[in-house]
Amino acid sequence: MVAEERPTRVRDLGKAISRRLPQVELSELLMEVDRWTGFSRCFEHAGGYAARHPELPAQLYAAVLAQGCNLGLTRMAHITDLDYQRLAWTTQWYLRDATLKAAVTGLVNYQGRQPLSAAWGGGTLSSSDGQRFPVAGHAANATALPRYFGYGRGVTFYTWTSDQFSQYGTKVIPTTVRDATYVLDEILDNETELNLVEHTTDTAGYTEIVFALFDLLGFQFSPRIRDLGTQQLYRLGREPRYPHLDARLKGFFDHALILSRWDDLLRVAGSLKLGWVTASLLIGKLQAYPRQNPLARALQEYGRLIKTLFILRYLDDETLRRRIHSQLNKGEALHALRRFLVIAHDGKIRRKDQEEQQDQAGCLNLLTNAVVVWNTVYMQAAIEQLRVEGFPIDPDDLTHLSPARYEHINPYGKYSFELALEPHQLRPLRSA
Repeated sequence: MVAEERPTRVRDLGKAISRRLPQVELSELLMEVDRWTGFSRCFEHAGGYAARHPELPAQLYAAVLAQGCNLGLTRMAHITDLDYQRLAWTTQWYLRDATLKAAVTGLVNYQGRQPLSAAWGGGTLSSSDGQRFPVAGHAANATALPRYFGYGRGVTFYTWTSDQFSQYGTKVIPTTVRDATYVLDEILDNETELNLVEHTTDTAGYTEIVFALFDLLGFQFSPRIRDLGTQQLYRLGREPRYPHLDARLKGFFDHALILSRWDDLLRVAGSLKLGWVTASLLIGKLQAYPRQNPLARALQEYGRLIKTLFILRYLDDETLRRRIHSQLNKGEALHALRRFLVIAHDGKIRRKDQEEQQDQAGCLNLLTNAVVVWNTVYMQAAIEQLRVEGFPIDPDDLTHLSPARYEHINPYGKYSFELALEPHQLRPLRSA
């Protein structure tokens, strides 16, 4: 498919907006977004109710930035002149998967209510993709993948992105495990106001079992499959029925197996819907022994039917192809933003425990959504200002804009070049 060239007027509009966006420190951006959304109220003490000290918000912001930007608490304490012990205590008792997810949910919902977000999507389409990060030192869940990590090891931060540029979920997964194993997890665990109907991935995000589960759960699965011409298409029965397609429909799916296991397939869908089992656990087990497991074989047969119908629709519908491509590009743009935010230690994850890595991924997701929300609000203000100035703006051009921008953001903090020392005076040594 030929890439759609952005009109000149869209590029001019993007440049005009960029010139009007304020320069901002990342720390100030985080505080401003909290003032709008109150996401910091989601961070509750793990031991239950605890009085909130006036200094707690600053410590929370610093702790989130320390993890999301990969700085670590020691360096953050030095940069901010905050007490390391207080930062460590705040991180231990307030930053965990449940509170980070609640904070992200608030940001995703706030983003969905912005007028400009409606130009990007209705919150019904999403995508997911993995972003690989090298790991410093030894971590039990890190795996070798020379293509990405050279002689080192790494992990994957798998993220789920809505068509409004918000990221409603993230999960740390092994780099060598196929993305398709995890693709349903955050969709089924979605607690935001997003009314998800359709989901897309790249080739690594699909299997025939995944096609079947999406359909049984009432979702439309629309992956972008590499080398589509080599895909096996399936039909019912061996009698020629489709004069123009029979040459392509070379496979035959076992409808008798599907019918004999239909009640089991519905029970699987019900168990996933009710949260009795996580999708990644179920898919992992089924893919481990697909030939020996009758349920896995039935899901594969049903998935072949659903995949064939999707591929035929994909080939026939250019609008569908462009929608899928556009959504996956949104995820790639957010990957670039996340790379920009992970500034320290050459992007190498220093956390060794998977739970700590998950907390770090949650902090990075929180920062990413905060930047998207801030950019969206200020882009709206810039658009209104441009209209007042008489700048011609076609409402259809707004769909081509993106809040995944960071040229105006300073993630490094500010340096002071005032030295409060007399000539030849040395700083006092630290106590042992």
